[in-house]
Amino acid sequence: MRDIRRDEILGNGEIGLTSRHNNQSHNMQEKIIILDFGSQTTQLIGRRVRELNMYCEIIPYNKFPEDDPSVIGVILSGSPFSVYDERAFKIELDKIRGKYPVLGICYGAQFMAYVNGGSVEPAESREYGRAHLSWIETGNPLFKDIEVGSQVWMSHGDTITSIPDNFEVIASTDSVKIAAYQAKGEKLWGVQFHPEVYHSTDGTQLLKNFVVDICGGKQDWTAQSFIETTVARLREQLGDDKVVLGLSGGVDSSVAAALLNKAIGSNLTCIFVDHGMLRKNEFENVLNDYKCMGLNVVGVDASAKFFGELAGVSEPERKRKIIGKGFIDVFDVEAHKIKDVKWLAQGTIYPDCIESLSITGTTIKSHHNVGGLPEKMNLKLCEPLRLLFKDEVRRVGRQLGMPEHLIGRHPFPGPGLAVRILGDITPEKVRVLQDADDIFITSLRKAGLYDKIWQAGVILLPVRSVGVMGDERTYEQAVALRAVTSTDGMTADWYPLPYDFMAKVSNDIINKVRGVNRVCYDISSKPPATIEWE
Repeated sequence: MRDIRRDEILGNGEIGLTSRHNNQSHNMQEKIIILDFGSQTTQLIGRRVRELNMYCEIIPYNKFPEDDPSVIGVILSGSPFSVYDERAFKIELDKIRGKYPVLGICYGAQFMAYVNGGSVEPAESREYGRAHLSWIETGNPLFKDIEVGSQVWMSHGDTITSIPDNFEVIASTDSVKIAAYQAKGEKLWGVQFHPEVYHSTDGTQLLKNFVVDICGGKQDWTAQSFIETTVARLREQLGDDKVVLGLSGGVDSSVAAALLNKAIGSNLTCIFVDHGMLRKNEFENVLNDYKCMGLNVVGVDASAKFFGELAGVSEPERKRKIIGKGFIDVFDVEAHKIKDVKWLAQGTIYPDCIESLSITGTTIKSHHNVGGLPEKMNLKLCEPLRLLFKDEVRRVGRQLGMPEHLIGRHPFPGPGLAVRILGDITPEKVRVLQDADDIFITSLRKAGLYDKIWQAGVILLPVRSVGVMGDERTYEQAVALRAVTSTDGMTADWYPLPYDFMAKVSNDIINKVRGVNRVCYDISSKPPATIEWE
């Protein structure tokens, strides 16, 4: 399956919320299980289901919770494999077929047809992009309120060429006869298109037909219900135990702190470590914000330690690991000053977990807030936001009444500006980048652009270029501006900043930041690029 561009996938819309499975969520909260066969759009299926205020969990294809009475339906995701590939992920359909309503999407549909005697073959021409339903079986519940002509999004190299005898075709496009099917007399459906992507115009309606009408979902999963159940769970889980949490200044750790503060109050101690690579004046500003929220916060300036350990290091993953280990060391020392701490809380969210370890076990990049601390400190781990996307976290924060400037903050990497300085780290490089970044972010706010952008920042490039200032020739550094739109950070597209805005920011940076004489703009999307450069 090819990579799908961000603008083909993401739309707007508020989403419901999810929580951990079984012990860390309300035990009888009804749920849709999404079995992940490795598709890059599996998380988008979950997002669309959550838009319907339906609780769902995305789990590996081979980890179905057979003894969970709260499961009311199952969705099978797409996959990068062909169903006839030796490496293809497979399940025993009998474990779910006939027990729950089942919807297969793309690979999921092909797999169910294939293992029941249908045929799946390479398509004569790969079917990617927009298509339109040319025929729909009238009255089929999966296509309720969806009309002929509805646009769908295809993205597959294989196609179902025949279905089992007990299956029937329920929708077609001009080029795909078996665009959707149902097993006769069963609550089992398959669609070869992707209802989860934005350009399937009635995709959310189709998913609603499945999870609400067919599965009987009550649509009662909201930000408020998440807060109520999570706070109750935290109180039960933590009791009178003391908890320590590492704050970063970002929305994730801030919302985690607010939830914990609501649940256990003074038994929570927050530690905010300055590794020297925060934004300009961020350490002081963030500490003030947290005090206004009533949090018990300890601020630690450890910048000298980090600069020393990073001296001469330029390899990106090594920089991340040094900062991650350094953070653990500093945090550990400070946490041990607090008597009788038993729990470590973290603001880990879903994309951290997805990117840190994919279904195939491939590490994309390390995150210093995923693992490491609990083992070193011998503390139990508490991650109240672990299965929330970023915009879900923001909805919870707003429901908690947190200040909007904290909720609306752009994501910022744990290693800070260290991953926006390509090459080795020095205090002078950080100073240059902080000054340039401050001009860019301040300008975005003044121009009313900040809230239209998911994440923005400046990257210091490991090159020098010739310039002219006054009558003198200069040989100084270049920086790149980065501004992207996204919904959850899994995919992103570059933001089209106005030319006059870019001209002013470039002029201000070059005139006011000593050491910079050239400004560029990054117009790469994710994928294939990542949001950060390192």
